Amino acid sequence: MTPFALKYATPRQPEPVTPFRYDDSRQMNVCPDGSPAAENYPVLLSTASTTSTAGSATHNDDD
Repeated sequence: MTPFALKYATPRQPEPVTPFRYDDSRQMNVCPDGSPAAENYPVLLSTASTTSTAGSATHNDDD
């Protein structure tokens, strides 16, 4: 007998391949051609961005 939840579970999709790598010597993400990933707009659009709210509600002077 299959548990109820497993009847509706879908297999996880593989993670997309990121078009950049971290360069330890330059301490930044770089594209395969060596250019900074932060300046490559297609890379930025395809990898999405995150927003940090750390500390935004913990300090009285955060406006």
